[in-house]
Amino acid sequence: MTSITVQRDVVLLPLQSVSGVVERRHTLPILSNVLLELQDGVLTLTATDLEIQVASRNETGSAGAPQATTVSARKLQDILRALPEGSGVVLDIQDKRLQLKAGKSKFSLQTLPSQDFPKLTAAGAASATLELDQKDLKRLFARVYYAMAQQDIRYYLNGLLLSIGPQGITAVATDGHRLALASLALALDVPKVDVILPRKAVLELTKLLTDGEGKVKLEVRENQVGFSFGVIELITKVVDGKFPDYQKVVPTGYRRHFTLDRVELQQALQRAAILSNEKFRGVRWVLTENALRIASSNTEQEEAEEELEVIYAGEPLDVGFNVSYLLDVLANVSSSAVECWLGDANSSMLIALPGEPDFKYVVMPMRI
Repeated sequence: MTSITVQRDVVLLPLQSVSGVVERRHTLPILSNVLLELQDGVLTLTATDLEIQVASRNETGSAGAPQATTVSARKLQDILRALPEGSGVVLDIQDKRLQLKAGKSKFSLQTLPSQDFPKLTAAGAASATLELDQKDLKRLFARVYYAMAQQDIRYYLNGLLLSIGPQGITAVATDGHRLALASLALALDVPKVDVILPRKAVLELTKLLTDGEGKVKLEVRENQVGFSFGVIELITKVVDGKFPDYQKVVPTGYRRHFTLDRVELQQALQRAAILSNEKFRGVRWVLTENALRIASSNTEQEEAEEELEVIYAGEPLDVGFNVSYLLDVLANVSSSAVECWLGDANSSMLIALPGEPDFKYVVMPMRI
């Protein structure tokens, strides 16, 4: 096999893009590895956990015979990171070994055959194909991803609903205690299609998509969605299951309503959270004429109280919420103000953004 000489970052940058899906502990040893493929002067690195696959490529500037192998993603990344910036690296694929040389450093890594690597391939023809700005999709995910469940027995909640149709895209996430919904109005020539993306795929996309001007191509296939942007291609299986009817969850007709400065509310909640019960994380919202009092207490009988001025002349209300759920939404939207809509002490609260009907956040109340 011929060896190739490249700059450290030619290998390290695509490796960092794909290594997020590599499982540290897996029953299949090859899933801890990254697939390296060199063809026509392009080095492609691919990683998979059998559900999600990420591939990233880079020009090497050196042509040679096509070659491929798989090697430990973590070890290769650790070695490359530990080398000085701008180092030249020589990669030499030998029998069951990858030799890596940089200056006077030399490493010999165990490999597994590339033909054993379980590559995901595109499953059939796409039922919907669309293209949009990377920054728009990144913002859409960023506004809702934090509301996904983590290890819920209702597995379809451990992901994000992507609802695509001729009017645009809606992203919805819920863990049963709160729900975040964000829409992007686009005129699309696609049929209506709903898919649930797994949590890990959403987190990887949120990390990999950029705020730049680049486009992302999205292809929905049977049991699979593909995302192509820049030098990256991500394929993910979809979660099989029926997502809850989110439109029924979003309350309408609430009469109690006021607007708050987002940062002021965030800081007041952060202070109140310090003395909230560590297990239940509850805070009380006591709404009276032109005032919102936020109170918390814990098992040591310690108490915190904050008061914010609001323009409000309706009936008083005393209701409790999980402070973490409130802080999550305030940290993931960038508006200067937030609108709060409330029902009674047993009803959920709707948080919206002034002048932005494409975002809604619903949080269930809690007894305190």
